[in-house]
Amino acid sequence: MRRTDGGNEEPGAGGGRILALDLGTSSARALVLSPDASPIPGALARHKVSARYGAAGEATLDLHGYVEGLLGCLDELEQGGHLTGISAIVLSSQWHSIVALDNKGAPLTPVIPWVDTRSVELALDPAFDEQAFHARTGAWLHRLYWTRRIPWLRSVTDPSCYAGLPDLVLERLTGHRVTSVSVASGTGTLDLATGGYDAEALAVAGVSADQLPPIVPTGWTGAISAEYARRWPGLVGVPVHPPTGDGAASNVGTGGYDATTAAVTVGTSAAVRVVHPIEGAPELPWELWRYRVDDQRAVTGMAFSAAGNLHAWLTGVLNLEADEPVGVEIGSSRVIAIPFHAGTRPPHIVPGGSGVYFGLSFDDSAADLLAASLQGASLEIDRGLRMLDELFGRPLEVVLGGGGIDASAWWRRCLTATFDRPTDVCSEPEVGARGAAAVALGLSPEPGGEHLDPVPAEAERIRLLRPRYESLRELAVQAAVSPTAADELPSPRAENRTTDSPGAKPE
Repeated sequence: MRRTDGGNEEPGAGGGRILALDLGTSSARALVLSPDASPIPGALARHKVSARYGAAGEATLDLHGYVEGLLGCLDELEQGGHLTGISAIVLSSQWHSIVALDNKGAPLTPVIPWVDTRSVELALDPAFDEQAFHARTGAWLHRLYWTRRIPWLRSVTDPSCYAGLPDLVLERLTGHRVTSVSVASGTGTLDLATGGYDAEALAVAGVSADQLPPIVPTGWTGAISAEYARRWPGLVGVPVHPPTGDGAASNVGTGGYDATTAAVTVGTSAAVRVVHPIEGAPELPWELWRYRVDDQRAVTGMAFSAAGNLHAWLTGVLNLEADEPVGVEIGSSRVIAIPFHAGTRPPHIVPGGSGVYFGLSFDDSAADLLAASLQGASLEIDRGLRMLDELFGRPLEVVLGGGGIDASAWWRRCLTATFDRPTDVCSEPEVGARGAAAVALGLSPEPGGEHLDPVPAEAERIRLLRPRYESLRELAVQAAVSPTAADELPSPRAENRTTDSPGAKPE
């Protein structure tokens, strides 16, 4: 572990332990890290989170239950004697969430996470330049972002202001409802270059900046409110750092924290991203997004909706005893899986329920289907990696991290063969917490795990398989996305379309 400023190792604030809060979509967790940002065995508490889904496209999280569950995690750590010697509190949080608030700051809605598909049409000025907007904000006019969420929320309730889940957690802990430049960039309303709210994005959303949480600099710190002094006495006076978006935190925590390295993280979903200075950043291609890590750095990449969730679903449906495709060589399965089960992310949106398996025969096994699914997910990630190679003008080094990577040696080898380049594996599965600590405290963690070289025979089989996969993928896209598909974001040269897919109607 070294400092990002090039100095000697100086982990933690004052060399003490670090309390990390990880605000995920499937769990809220609190864990204690050593001064070098490594998890301390046994010092982890987890609150399971389940979204409520509905037929009209709704996906919501109970805000009260979420926050109380997180506070309960801190109670569990306190009871275990783990909240002593803490010198910093850091947060990693899911991006894109939103809650509508009344004029007293009370919630009017549950937490609306990224998976919710409800939206409304936007009435755009004919002069609106979608390409310039994307280049400036790193986002698209898509329901994922507050530019579309806020108009929809106004159509179903009467909010006075808005905040994200991490902003409200921070307010509960410190009394300050503020946000970080990293979390704000995930709303799609941030001017990436200035680090302030974008005037055109606010106009599209129909809000003013004072209706959104103030953006604080990376060096800002709060403190635990007096009401928690008796509950967690070891946290009194400990600085609370602004939250880091989970994608940025995962990249840094994996060991991908500069423009030479792409980090591939596999959890419930997957992503490939590069962290780089915001100053002098390369022009953003239409197919990629860009958010902020902190005051000085951005992260550019592509995300994929099917990854660990696909693996978990298939092993459950097929009642597989092993989590690996036992007996199947990488790249050898005749089955081609197009992993659109959960759709795709913008700008080219395929709706959920579009997963396809081609080439099935009676002699294919459950292991063949699992192998084909993991291979399809690997090829999708490879598409993003090759775009980033082109953007940064070199074949990037690759680090692999996340729970899906940690759980499957077969998938690690499959990704390495698909990329056809060496990879380094992060030895620490808690990459989000590790990265949030690194961002807040100026550290640069190393992957620390195994080094993998592509096996020539595996890489060659995938090279031969790739053209067939690409042809079948194009057929699957055409079958899933009609010319009037609502969530399809056209090229900026095409006609603007901002409606949502059938069934995704406002309540």
